[in-house]
Amino acid sequence: MKVLRAADYKIMPWKNGMGSTTEIAISPADATLENFVWRISMAQVASDGPFSSFAAIDRTLLVLEGNGLDLSVANQPVTRITRETIHSFPGDQPTSARLVDGSIVDLNVMSRRKIVMHDVRRIKLNGRQDFIVSTQTILIVEQGGLDIVAPTPAKRLGERDAIVVDTSTPTLVLNAGEATQVIAIQFR
Repeated sequence: MKVLRAADYKIMPWKNGMGSTTEIAISPADATLENFVWRISMAQVASDGPFSSFAAIDRTLLVLEGNGLDLSVANQPVTRITRETIHSFPGDQPTSARLVDGSIVDLNVMSRRKIVMHDVRRIKLNGRQDFIVSTQTILIVEQGGLDIVAPTPAKRLGERDAIVVDTSTPTLVLNAGEATQVIAIQFR
């Protein structure tokens, strides 16, 4: 189990150079944008424009702050992504976005096709709860705060902090406030 603090996340330029990204986690730890197996990052998007292309990568996008964006992927219909939606798409297709009403902060999950797959979901937590770990999992606090009660001495996670666990920690005991929402990302 590894706790990742938002204050320690790495900020770097987008692959296309048109903005910056905040890298939450990458695998393997020494990977680059060209050879990662999976990667999780956040980005402040302040203007309309194209997305970086990532060969053989599947992507999932969530809006963390702001009113959303309209995503155009290749020849598919435009998809509106808001704080209530989660959208997956191939990272190697021509993709662009148009902001709905002002800038946003998004969360981007990427995994290398044919090597690993990912699932992303939002979970509202309230009170003490067991979280069963069946595969490598990352929990990111989207809203509120979260205490990890077991298997280690209590650790407090604030907004945008994360925890990385695998099957060597089969159960996390969590304690959350009323307004806590986490993003659960599972790799298999």
